[in-house]
Amino acid sequence: MPADDAWAPLAGRFVDGHYGTLRGRVRTHVIAAHLHDHLPRPPAGLVDIGGGAGNQSIPLARAGYRVTIVDPSEAMLARARTRLAGEPGEVAGRVRLVQASAAGAREALGGARFAGVLCHGVIMYVEEPRPFVAALADLAEPGGIISLVAKNARVLAARPALAGDWAEALAAFDTDHQVNGLGVDTRGDTVEDLTVMLAGHGVQRIAWYGVRLFTDGWTRASGEDGGAGELACEVELQASRRDPYRLMSRLFHIVGRRAAGH
Repeated sequence: MPADDAWAPLAGRFVDGHYGTLRGRVRTHVIAAHLHDHLPRPPAGLVDIGGGAGNQSIPLARAGYRVTIVDPSEAMLARARTRLAGEPGEVAGRVRLVQASAAGAREALGGARFAGVLCHGVIMYVEEPRPFVAALADLAEPGGIISLVAKNARVLAARPALAGDWAEALAAFDTDHQVNGLGVDTRGDTVEDLTVMLAGHGVQRIAWYGVRLFTDGWTRASGEDGGAGELACEVELQASRRDPYRLMSRLFHIVGRRAAGH
């Protein structure tokens, strides 16, 4: 395992500790529902940048999509391999794993472009979003869909305030950075800023949604939600599509389409 794999010590906590909670289930459920409304039909080719263990994209392979998971962390890709080993051969055969950064993805993939470019919860770890957005746009074929999930910079005070950490909440009003549950410094964006960045590379926003509002502070395991998990997911899905709820969500989800001439 590379010595500079920053995600190696965090992989277990992220894959099991986040996606195993109700808020992790909500994130996956809500984004999957949005993708269902916008992605071309299978067997279209998708690339998942920073796709990690495949929580979002392996279910897409089950639905018949051809999926390439790109991640710079060998530890995260190892989690994906373990998960794929438990899938039927036809599903595992539709998934390719590639170790690369977003900036290096196009070269690592031999210049390939895709009908769908997914990048969920990754841009928040990047200090300068502009070249990152450019790399995503470059991976989309003309007419292809880009699905980008970012941290909502406008609501960073909400989580510490609801936890009663008033000092941190007060400081959060004047910054776009915040340490997350993994202890990693992350950066927030706004829908407007990312929309402009995407447009600069020929990607027109066609929809945007919120992701996770009411369950954002929940950390209980998914089996400890009192049987209300499915209802919670549906409530969050409704909130993701409506104002003012989507405006207040912890994350936001932009869906764009690359213009035919780019």
